[in-house]
Amino acid sequence: MSTSGWHGHATRRAVALAGCTALVLTLTAATAQARPGHHHPRDTARQTLPANDGWASHGTGTTGGADAAPEHVYTVTTWAAFKAALAVEGTAPRIIKVKGTVDAVSEGCDAFAAPGYDFDAYLEQYAPERWGLDTDLSAEPDDSPEGLRRASAARQNQAIKANVPANTTIIGVGRDAGIKGASLQIKGVDNVIVRNLTFESPVDCFPQWDPTDGDKGNWNSEYDSAVVYGSTHVWLDHNTFTDGEHPDSAAPTHFGMLYQQHDGQLDIVRGADHVTASWNVFTEHDKTILIGNSDSESTAVGDRGHLKTTFHHNLFKGLVERAPRVRFGQVDVYNNHFVADEDYAYSFGVGKESQLVAEHNAFTLPDGVSPAKVLKKWSEAPVTAAHNRVNGRSVDLIAVHNAEIPAETLRSGAGWTPTLRTKVLPAWAVPFVVDHGAGAGRLR
Repeated sequence: MSTSGWHGHATRRAVALAGCTALVLTLTAATAQARPGHHHPRDTARQTLPANDGWASHGTGTTGGADAAPEHVYTVTTWAAFKAALAVEGTAPRIIKVKGTVDAVSEGCDAFAAPGYDFDAYLEQYAPERWGLDTDLSAEPDDSPEGLRRASAARQNQAIKANVPANTTIIGVGRDAGIKGASLQIKGVDNVIVRNLTFESPVDCFPQWDPTDGDKGNWNSEYDSAVVYGSTHVWLDHNTFTDGEHPDSAAPTHFGMLYQQHDGQLDIVRGADHVTASWNVFTEHDKTILIGNSDSESTAVGDRGHLKTTFHHNLFKGLVERAPRVRFGQVDVYNNHFVADEDYAYSFGVGKESQLVAEHNAFTLPDGVSPAKVLKKWSEAPVTAAHNRVNGRSVDLIAVHNAEIPAETLRSGAGWTPTLRTKVLPAWAVPFVVDHGAGAGRLR
């Protein structure tokens, strides 16, 4: 080797080592930010959200059950025990530690069926060739197949929903804790932390057929894995949201339409405010995250000025849409990794009066999927999308969208600048850091 060749090799090696060192330092810094540690740092169940960590740190911050007295710390291994711990009266701080997988539907769907309910009879009664596509089923009597479906659905609704009180921390113990088939209702309360849990999406055992939904009719289902409804100061951290054993790809079709048994993974609605979702994995799902559930003026009155939410260091993988879809809220999405497959529709839904800021994110798209699809315009609203990378290259997401989809031109500039952020990584570092740090079982 010539002297000049050796020097060139040495220089390239030095640059590579410097790059690796920088990445390790970046990862270390990011991981340090992920460890709250300011309140009882040796007990993760008593950790609180760090200062400036997204919208949930605004004002009073989010402490959950950090100050729980020993008698208000519960370890649960069954769905019944979990609901009992939530139902203890009072708003004194509480900690609920989930050990193993808590299954809300361990007895199966048949356990919820009302006497006389028969799915085959339902299909026969409401087949389009018999019922048509002009009349919905709302007027069907209680003893009809639809009436019996409604009664069955009400029984499931009562069984699988769990209401979370104020000043609560729910945390998984170890690497394999989870909640299966349930819908966590964080409704009308303040100060809740949910961490280190794998949520397997609830399966709606009794979806409703609506002949009037679209020009072919549609199956509609209920139940999100977690709903933040009118609540404030909520921190969701290091969780995994998945369809698990019941992916949409395995669902049958009836009346020529997918028998849809899933709703969303996370909904933030009805004036909810100051929410941070960090270091989570959202995977294997269609309609993933909805912020603001309606364009209607009656809903808008309660949503305007609220729905402030931060998403950072989350992995969105194998999703179809809504990551998230936004109405009204000032939503900050930074340092997330989006990994799409061939079913990909879009990531960011720009909805009514939304103020979405999407910066320093990384996207991994398959061949043939254009970056123009990352943004989807539902309503006229400005958006900020800067310093993002697609398949390792810097891309102006708004410019490419407007160039390829001129009928849905987006305006740049959301009108506000996020300040409640922890250390912001460059987009090139995001895939490595997020893929190795996000999800349940990786809490430090």
